[in-house]
Amino acid sequence: MPRGRRLGELVFAVVVVGIGALVLFESRRIAVPGSVNTLGPRAFPAIVGGVLLVSGVAVLAQVLRGHLGREEGGEDVDLAVRTDWRTVAILAGVFVLHVLTINAAGWPVSAALLFAGSAVALGARPWWKAVLGGVVLALVIQIVFGGMLGLSLPPGPLLRGVPFLHG
Repeated sequence: MPRGRRLGELVFAVVVVGIGALVLFESRRIAVPGSVNTLGPRAFPAIVGGVLLVSGVAVLAQVLRGHLGREEGGEDVDLAVRTDWRTVAILAGVFVLHVLTINAAGWPVSAALLFAGSAVALGARPWWKAVLGGVVLALVIQIVFGGMLGLSLPPGPLLRGVPFLHG
């Protein structure tokens, strides 16, 4: 059993357990309005934290028993191809743009830019389908999380007058 691989898998399992515990702990600090009679804003983070915690403990137990993950053959990896730093830079720029515009433009506009920009940077063609998909995805997320679950996703100036989109 290669010592480095085992150490790497142990570190991975401990990190997943830690993230799961942190998410569970922090989800308890989310303020829930007294009028919430359905799934509140704590439900989704608590579920994700629980799944992370249980998965991390399961991986940790398996690694401690000596069951390591199998190495992949790497048939999908072409070691001769160099990293496309232009694409990496565009993706980083799109993410920074998302962070900078979320409060000013609102979640739907900012997320649509993030989704569409990422898709185009990764090769989606034609570009207008990526933009349309980004807009639809951002609005669906706004409706589900902001409108139905009551989470605080800023609707922005374009959707400020639409009451069911507000958390």
